[in-house]
Amino acid sequence: MHTNEKTALILGASGLIGSELQKTLIEQNNYKKIHLLIRRPIEILDSRVEPHFVDFEQLEEYSELFRVTDVFCTLGTTIKKAKSKEAFRKVDYEYPIKAAKLAVHGGVEKFLIVTAMGANPKSNIFYNRVKGEVEDSLKTLHIPSLNIFRPSLLLGDREEFRLGERMAEKASGILNSILVGPLRTYRAIPAKKVAAAMAAVASSNKTGVNIFQSNEIERMADML
Repeated sequence: MHTNEKTALILGASGLIGSELQKTLIEQNNYKKIHLLIRRPIEILDSRVEPHFVDFEQLEEYSELFRVTDVFCTLGTTIKKAKSKEAFRKVDYEYPIKAAKLAVHGGVEKFLIVTAMGANPKSNIFYNRVKGEVEDSLKTLHIPSLNIFRPSLLLGDREEFRLGERMAEKASGILNSILVGPLRTYRAIPAKKVAAAMAAVASSNKTGVNIFQSNEIERMADML
C-alpha cells in the first residue's frame, strides 16, 4: 500500500509513549489519517489527527474506527493507579485484546503493542504475568504482522508523579553507563525512542510475530 493511503489508530494516545507516537507519526508523514481513541481532551497537533472520545468498556461500538492499516496499542497503567488487580488487568489485558479482535475484523495489517521487559505468563509477579498473558493471547489471533515491544524503565515527562520511577530515572544515567553487553537490555529508555521504533516497524515489511527487547528498540531508534 502506498504510504499516502495508510491510516493509523492509536490507543493510549495521552500516555507517555502514545503522546510521543502521535508526534512521530505526524513527522513521518506516512499516514493520511491518524485516529486517536481517548477518554479526555489532549492537544491535537495536526489536521490529519482525529480524536474520538470513547468508552473502552464499549469498544465494539467503535468498530468502524478499527478499519485502518495499522493499530498502535500503548495502553498501560499501574496497580496503584488502577486501584486493584482487576482494574489493572482490564486496561492492560482486556482492552488490548478487545482492540486486537476488532482490528483483525477490520482487516488490519499491523498491530503494534507495548508490553514490558519482564513479560512472562508464568511470572510470579502479577504485572509481568499479565503482560505475558496479553502477548500469548495476541499470538492466537492470526494478525498478519504482530509487533511486540518490551521496553525497560521508561524515561519521559509523565503527567502523574511516580516517586519510585522518578528515583530510578535519576539513577539511570549512572546505571546505563555500566549496563553493557548482555546487560544492555536493562537500560532505561526514553519513551520517544520507543515511539520511533514503533513507527519504524510500522513502515517496514515485517510479517508474523516479532518481539523487540529494550536494547533492540533503542538500536532501531538510534539508526533513524
